[in-house]
Amino acid sequence: MTETVQEQYHYAVIGRAIDHIVAQAPRQASLEDVAASVGMSPAHFQRLFSQWVGVSPKRYQQYLALDHAKRLLAERHSVLDTAYAAGLSGAGRLHDLFLRWEAMSPGEYARGGEGLEIAWGWFDTPFGPALAMGTDRGLCGLAFAAETGREAAMADLRGRWPKARFVEAPERIGAWVDAAFGGGEARLHLIGAPFQLKVWEALLAVPSGHVTTYSDIAAAIGRPKAVRAVGTAVGRNPVSFLIPCHRALQKAGGLGGYHWGLGVKRAMLAWEAARLESAA
Repeated sequence: MTETVQEQYHYAVIGRAIDHIVAQAPRQASLEDVAASVGMSPAHFQRLFSQWVGVSPKRYQQYLALDHAKRLLAERHSVLDTAYAAGLSGAGRLHDLFLRWEAMSPGEYARGGEGLEIAWGWFDTPFGPALAMGTDRGLCGLAFAAETGREAAMADLRGRWPKARFVEAPERIGAWVDAAFGGGEARLHLIGAPFQLKVWEALLAVPSGHVTTYSDIAAAIGRPKAVRAVGTAVGRNPVSFLIPCHRALQKAGGLGGYHWGLGVKRAMLAWEAARLESAA
């Protein structure tokens, strides 16, 4: 097995293991149970999981506890005006990735993707199967199907740009998807209304392993009373994970909603917290 193939195999194994762990929550699955779900011995699986995620399976499951969001809000609450002052918005070093992004003009957005060719493909990720879409300028869509199902994810993304031409071509966007989860340079082509783009840019200022609130985002974009509209814009984020809408919580510490399922959101927050801890 070549190194590249082995990396892809391990990546898929860890994704399946995390799916299994999330499915058992709030019950904590035993090491033997999770290892058996991916066909490995407990010792081998423990080493592989710790290598990839940064913490043991047991520790990772602690991050999936229902009160984890409240702990994050208390300990790693990102104040967005401070983040902007530090130069974290726009193009720069953002949540462990170097992102270059550009947005369509309002006129282009209003035309529903007319004249655009969008390549798409399915990819294995630590959070289950993901549908990625991209133009020649970068990723424009990333949807997670573990809870919604593949057909619903496809219909959702295609419905955002009804006049675009869609082509199955995973090889054209695979490098950007790899960068999304493994580090490196990822490019985004954001397609949204002006207000949505402001909200999504604010989300880009929240570092990996940290969280913010909907009201903080509203204040950061100069619309402190538009909390409900901010919530709607967060939910319409087409590039999940890279534009980290999963890091937006309710002010009281609740998870709030998540377009692709709360189990996926909880898994993302736990995965990022684990990797932050392992890097400390």
